[in-house]
Amino acid sequence: MIVHNFDPVLIDLGFFQIRWYSLAYIFGIIIGWKYAIKIIKLSSNNNYSKIDEEQFNDLIIYIVFGIILGGRIGYVIFYNLEYYVQNFFDIFKLWKGGMSFHGGLLGVIISIFLFSNNKKIKFFKFSDIICCVSPIGIFFGRIANYINGELYGKASSIPWAVIFPYGGNIPRHPSQIYEALLEGLLLFILLNYLALKKKLLFKTGFISGLFLILYSIFRIFSEFFREPDANLGYFLNYFTMGTILSFITFVAGLFIIINIKKNEQNN
Repeated sequence: MIVHNFDPVLIDLGFFQIRWYSLAYIFGIIIGWKYAIKIIKLSSNNNYSKIDEEQFNDLIIYIVFGIILGGRIGYVIFYNLEYYVQNFFDIFKLWKGGMSFHGGLLGVIISIFLFSNNKKIKFFKFSDIICCVSPIGIFFGRIANYINGELYGKASSIPWAVIFPYGGNIPRHPSQIYEALLEGLLLFILLNYLALKKKLLFKTGFISGLFLILYSIFRIFSEFFREPDANLGYFLNYFTMGTILSFITFVAGLFIIINIKKNEQNN
């Protein structure tokens, strides 16, 4: 059994704080950005796309806004709408937490769509690269969730169970770590192996579809160990909000792959 004793605040100057959660976003974006540039340089040798480093650097600005706005709005709508209707200005208090992966995903999709439409480049040529690097940010984000002691798991007697400060004096699954390993590390390895070693990156849209499918599978699996949101609980006594949203992204990913296969057969 492990007792959680991490401080979510790395540096506290009273009037200014640096939190691990904020650093997770910063490092996730920067490392993902640098790795994406490496992928672009590798893929340019195979005439994959018209994307160059300068274009991708411009896209990052769109992506950052998409993550923050989408993640926050998604959390408000999907997870705590009633509270924020009554406390509207709390929506802007990002330092208090509350971000939705699926909301951030939708924000990124919209950002890429707007940018690619402006540059007259196919949406999937950008999204495939983003999907290769996204697990990096997911990994850091889940580790930050663990440090914050939030999104903890269900009660458990396993040897690595953790007593979280907000979870009562009950050992629980460290579900944040499970998600970091599955949605972050394993997803990164699988996608990049398929994209770069198996050359699926050059089948435009395939990696985007696989990302949605694999992430959804890992997330649904992780939800079995994760304590549901207190204000939502279970839908139909079984499904969490995360599970429902992941079913939707799974179907979307499946639709993309099937559509690509159909187009290949028709060509």
